[in-house]
Amino acid sequence: MEENKIDRRSFIKLGTIGLAATTVGVAWTSGQSDKQNELNARSEPEAESPHRWAMVIDQAKCVGCEQCVLACKAQNDIAPDMAWSKVTLVEPVGQQEVYLPVQCMHCEDAPCVDICPVGASYYRPDGIVMMDYDRCIGCRYCEIACPYGARSFNWQKFEGENPVVPAWGQPEVPRRPRGVVEKCTFCAQRIDRGLEFGLIPGVDQAATPACVVACPQKARTFGDLNDPNSSVSKLLANHASYQLREDLGTGPRIYYLPAVSPHHIEEDQA
Repeated sequence: MEENKIDRRSFIKLGTIGLAATTVGVAWTSGQSDKQNELNARSEPEAESPHRWAMVIDQAKCVGCEQCVLACKAQNDIAPDMAWSKVTLVEPVGQQEVYLPVQCMHCEDAPCVDICPVGASYYRPDGIVMMDYDRCIGCRYCEIACPYGARSFNWQKFEGENPVVPAWGQPEVPRRPRGVVEKCTFCAQRIDRGLEFGLIPGVDQAATPACVVACPQKARTFGDLNDPNSSVSKLLANHASYQLREDLGTGPRIYYLPAVSPHHIEEDQA
């Protein structure tokens, strides 16, 4: 019985802590409506776009060379211990090795955008899910919420030379600060620059994501779903495809052509 007793000082201390926690909780809750309205407004695209970018990955063609990963790390200046894109060996189909490349899916209903408490994850008008590194507070909620494991936390400031530069490309974006979450952007900088100069993303290499350009097997295709004549639209219209974790209702913008039977897609890209 003596061990279970709480003296008066301890009782007062525990009561003070409980009161403080309750006060903070009430204050946080009371201020959430206005703040949440502001963040919801930020997470929605500020304007409409004629484009709806997507990527198609043909698993029958992917050989797991990871040249896409290297090009991504070079042109987005990613630290050696981090990767925005990963390629995993999965179950074979017959005698054929099958690989699954995974990166940010740029979901139409992205859990990372919904959960971010400061609006650092947001949609562009064209559907690309972006990060505002100035707003990011490093809480990593988005990293936990992402069902694809497509986000990485920047634990250390990346200094020094990038070992894959210049062999796999030149950096096109600034390095991110320490303490933020990083991820694939569909090389938004290349898309925007290309459109400004009248180029077509998915057709002109300078306006197309680096991973697509680097693939020696042409296993990746990029384009505009709003254009029925784009390569991605033709591929999806003419071939069976699937999305990762379709059951979650996230609406991924990366589609996969399964390695279940030989198929030739060059005519769809013409």
